[in-house]
Amino acid sequence: MTRLASTALGWAVLLALLVAIPNLGLGAERILLINLILVYSIFAVGFELSFGLTGLLSLGHGAMFGVGGYALALLTIRLAWPFELALLMAGLAGAVLAAVIGFFALRLTGIFFSLTTLAFAQLAYILASTKLRDITGGVDGLAGVPRPTLFGVDFYDDGNFYLYLAVLLIVMLALAGLLRASPFGQVLTGIRVNDTRVEQLGWNVRRFRHIAFAISGFYSGIAGALLGALLFYVSPQMLHWTTSGDVLIMTLVGGVGTLFGPLIGVTIFEALKDELGRLTEHWYGILGLIFVLSTIFLPHGAMGLISAVMRRAVPRS
Repeated sequence: MTRLASTALGWAVLLALLVAIPNLGLGAERILLINLILVYSIFAVGFELSFGLTGLLSLGHGAMFGVGGYALALLTIRLAWPFELALLMAGLAGAVLAAVIGFFALRLTGIFFSLTTLAFAQLAYILASTKLRDITGGVDGLAGVPRPTLFGVDFYDDGNFYLYLAVLLIVMLALAGLLRASPFGQVLTGIRVNDTRVEQLGWNVRRFRHIAFAISGFYSGIAGALLGALLFYVSPQMLHWTTSGDVLIMTLVGGVGTLFGPLIGVTIFEALKDELGRLTEHWYGILGLIFVLSTIFLPHGAMGLISAVMRRAVPRS
């Protein structure tokens, strides 16, 4: 099966699932879980643009995620901005923070880049928890984050808010797909494979990485804002390093370097988290063990397994 055919099949499956979910008669708890999956899918798609496409292993994406949530909360609660405008500004806040972090971190490579992004994220977490508590609410966070009020639809109903999130996911995923297929995306792929060769061809590698990192921050800011609206609440925990670790695990489990892999990884992660959380308070340890086993036996993630099965079932023409 060709790459174009597999991408078209992926879109068909995704759209069919998104259309079918409202008709399954799921309870409120399951709808909330699905909404969480949609929000974190946007986050993971953005992280994949940095990690899988460009080869930048960031351990500080929680900073952009949390800043997006706080931006929406502050603009809507304290300044009474319209939700859509505040959502856009949340994405821009994530992009600006990513650009600032990238200005320093991208002067380094490998593990040093990763540790620098981690340091910035933890700095943001500490500031939100302590020094900026008059603005952020400190460890208590900010409650009362609103949801959109478009076309008279009651998005405070989780079922209706699902439709809003599903449309946003489709838009953000389509934009990510276009970016990956564009000449800009091809340069980023080349940078991931052999940055020295790309630089020899005359491209400014650091500038391309910087732009990709900022775009990834935009996605993260949007996702953080949507999580705040979904839960009616934002807290410093959104900026913590564990948030960055979670999205890394989601991406690796789903499959690095693929468009739909992050969505599969998020679904697996959140479904396991929900089920294991019902059984034991030590669910994170079990989830970590599952992650270790998946990286050993499925190095290309769930998407790699699906691709292998499809290649056997439908030979390439």
